[in-house]
Amino acid sequence: MEDKTRHIESLFKQHYQAMYRLAFMMLHDEEESRDIVHDVFARLLDGDIRFDCDKARAFLLSCVRNACLNVMRFHDYRERAMRYFPVDDENASDSEAFESEIEALHDGICHLTPPVCREIILLHYRYGLTFKQIATRLQVSETTIYKHQRNALNQLRLTLRDTYKLSK
Repeated sequence: MEDKTRHIESLFKQHYQAMYRLAFMMLHDEEESRDIVHDVFARLLDGDIRFDCDKARAFLLSCVRNACLNVMRFHDYRERAMRYFPVDDENASDSEAFESEIEALHDGICHLTPPVCREIILLHYRYGLTFKQIATRLQVSETTIYKHQRNALNQLRLTLRDTYKLSK
C-alpha cells in the first residue's frame, strides 16, 4: 500500500499541471477543474482505476477529458440557459417571455408522437442519458434512437415556429 501511495504521489507531481490545464481549457472553471483532477487521483488511490504505468500521462489525461465531458453533459439545461439569459429586475418582461418559451417547449414535448419520441427526448435531455444507454433501456438500436430523436426535434421546431411565428 505504501508503494502504491508513493507511486500515485509521483504521478500527481509529474502530471497535475497538464491535467489541470486540460480540465480548465474544457470547463473554464478553476475549482471544478481542480476537483476533477483530484477525483481522478482519489479513484487511483481507491483502486477504482487500473492502468499501464508506461502510458500514465495519456491515461490520466484521458480520465480528465472523460470526467470533464461528463460534467459538461450533466449540467442542468436551466442553469446553462440562465447563464446566457441573466434575469434581473429590468428584464422581468424578458424573464416572462423566457418562461413562456419554456412552457411552449414543455407543451411541445408533451404532445410528441409517437410517445417513444417523447420518452427519448426526456431521457436524453432531462436525464442526460446517451443514445447507447437509451437504446439499451428501450431494447432498440442506437440508429432507431437517433431517428426518433430527429423526428421529435423536427416536430418541436415546427411547433415552436407555429407558436412564435418564426421564419425558417
